[in-house]
Amino acid sequence: MLSRFIQRHDHYQPALFWFAVFTLCWTLVLLYAGAYTTSISAGMVFLDWPLSNSSIMPEGWWQNQDMRAEHSHRLLATTLGYLAIILSIWAFLRVDRKRVRQLAYGLLALVVAQGLLGGLRVLYDKLNTGAETNVAGYTFRILHALGAEFTLCALAALALVLSRRWKERQCNLQSPVPSSVRSWGIAAVLALVIQITLGALMRHAGAGLAIPTFPLTPEGGVLPAVWSTPVALHWLHRLGAVIATIAILGFLGMLYGRSNTRRALLGSIIGVIMLLALQIFLGAATVWTYKNPVMASTHMLVGALLLASVWTLTLQTFRLPKGSQELTNRRLPSTKQAQTTT
Repeated sequence: MLSRFIQRHDHYQPALFWFAVFTLCWTLVLLYAGAYTTSISAGMVFLDWPLSNSSIMPEGWWQNQDMRAEHSHRLLATTLGYLAIILSIWAFLRVDRKRVRQLAYGLLALVVAQGLLGGLRVLYDKLNTGAETNVAGYTFRILHALGAEFTLCALAALALVLSRRWKERQCNLQSPVPSSVRSWGIAAVLALVIQITLGALMRHAGAGLAIPTFPLTPEGGVLPAVWSTPVALHWLHRLGAVIATIAILGFLGMLYGRSNTRRALLGSIIGVIMLLALQIFLGAATVWTYKNPVMASTHMLVGALLLASVWTLTLQTFRLPKGSQELTNRRLPSTKQAQTTT
């Protein structure tokens, strides 16, 4: 009976694509809400989960800033769960490409796991467990923060493969893309993941102002005069920003330096450059404004957008023809045959 509703095809489906884009935008709002909740230290305003003060709509939550931030975050996350369910069902019923369906299912699994991590982050906090240290709660905070980034990347990838450009292969080129270009893309993604992990460790350890000046330390140098765990986390985050910037610029340089990839991906290249410049400014402004909640939250959001953009840009290079020794070897016989004929 279910087979009556399954009508899969391989054509571009604008309604499904735009629903994926809407879900992606909803996730960005959710990420900002979570970042803002962390910035104002309101993550434990409710000690229970999944309810808030034993209620779906706790009394007075809108009037209190901390309660409003955390409960709005929970409501947005719940809605994302429903959106992910709709996406996975829609893909199951209408998408013919198996890998795209698997990506939709994987997205749903990520959203569910992310919700559970958010709950464990509350339930295993030392305010609930009574533990002397908060190792468990801190660990779940970091995993929850990283899960948000991976969820956004999965959604960005799903929207990309559902797009008309991807389906119709409008970015395919006649000349191949060297493997080194893809390697730079992967390196840039990994550098950003490490950098975001360091940022999460720093934020949740309260080390955002461990070095209160930028770009130099208070002593006027690059290295701090006095080291501690918060100072080390903060300094490593700055070092990670430099390494990630080099990796991203190297990747973009490889793409822009080739006329074929420049023509196919110029818009994406410009978008990543703009996000990178904005992210560097926001990182500096977060320190200059003594970690203003809006500035710090926007810095986290743009970092997530930057990761998703570099990730999808890297995926697009895998859609292009690959330059390999195998391809070269295939051309050799025809070349030799032409010379023989001549």
